[in-house]
Amino acid sequence: MSLRKLIVNKTMAALAVIFTVFSSASAFAQEAAAAAPAKPVDMGPIHKSALFYVLLFLLLCLFIAIVGKALKVYELTRETQGKPEGINWDPVNAVIFALFLVVGLYGVYWEYSVHGSMISHMQESASEHGKRIDEMFKLTLIITTIVFILTHIVLFVFAYIYRYSAKRKAYYYPHNNTIEKIWTIVPALVLTLLVLKGFLTWRSIFYKAEDPNNRPLNIEVVSSQFLWDIRYPGADAIVGKRNYKLTTAINGLGIDFNDKNSLDDLLADEIVLPVNKPVRFTLASKDVIHSFYMPHFRVQLNTVPGMQTYFEFTPTVTTEEMRTKLNDPKFNYILLCAKICGANHFNMQKNVRVVSEAEYKEWLSQQAPYLTNDLRKAFNLPVVAEEAAPAATEAPADSTATAAKVELDAKNQLALKK
Repeated sequence: MSLRKLIVNKTMAALAVIFTVFSSASAFAQEAAAAAPAKPVDMGPIHKSALFYVLLFLLLCLFIAIVGKALKVYELTRETQGKPEGINWDPVNAVIFALFLVVGLYGVYWEYSVHGSMISHMQESASEHGKRIDEMFKLTLIITTIVFILTHIVLFVFAYIYRYSAKRKAYYYPHNNTIEKIWTIVPALVLTLLVLKGFLTWRSIFYKAEDPNNRPLNIEVVSSQFLWDIRYPGADAIVGKRNYKLTTAINGLGIDFNDKNSLDDLLADEIVLPVNKPVRFTLASKDVIHSFYMPHFRVQLNTVPGMQTYFEFTPTVTTEEMRTKLNDPKFNYILLCAKICGANHFNMQKNVRVVSEAEYKEWLSQQAPYLTNDLRKAFNLPVVAEEAAPAATEAPADSTATAAKVELDAKNQLALKK
């Protein structure tokens, strides 16, 4: 059997198999449809579905392709007949450029009127440094918009004015030192201004003198797929050390309890911040790179495996005040991950509340210590008679004081052992 016949036979056999499978699937689908009870499906207005716009776009592309082919046939027909070119495309292309300019400028106007209104209605910054971030964003947006509009007007107008014409000859203009200097020096100065302002703004956020009378609250946030672990300091106001080598099933954060500052640390299920109090976040990651992002405070910084990063800011608007300003009783600040870190990246969120100093202290007193009795046994530490009540349980004030006293006694015993 020749190779050609073999290929034909194989192809026919493959087509037969595909036809058989398709026929069987169609018959099965018809039987299933007949057996299923008929239910009216409300698809809603067709023009509101994404499929409608996809099909409309494909139909437009098909129409343009058909018109293009028809024009191509028309031109080839005139060429074979020895006739001159039927359509002079130079003025047509020039007019299309002019239309693109008009449509493009309207698009800019539409973007500013629609999406620009979203920016203007965006919640005001709820932190001190956020106001400077917003000012820098607005300045950059104004400058780049002006440059964008002017350059595109020049581009499309030149394309229209200097379209090809048999009545004139193009002038060869190879170089002009003055123009070169203008379009080199002016952009350099503008970019220098933007970069310098950004550098100074960033430096003012990360490098500022610490006020000894208003020291920042230290909070540790550890990211992992796909959650945030939040650790608050205890009475010593210092978050204890971590060591990834100490990570176990019961010590998921790898806390080093040989560091006495770790003994009174608290584990929280949300971030609660006192208003007008500087907060210093220590950020770390257990697996991949995540991004610590709190949009309302203009805070964003990567959490990197194997190293610690820091971000300090001062919240200035409580949650209740922001709810009143926005007239939204359900509003909440939020912590998000701004780095695509896996399948459940979208679900990596934490609630953030900004409250008064008194509310913060009351909330903190209800948080459970990270150091449980199981961890005490694992690290050969004294076991307390009764663990602190969880955050969701309302414990009496005297039991909270007793738990704190037991914790202090445990720390003293550990210090004596050392």
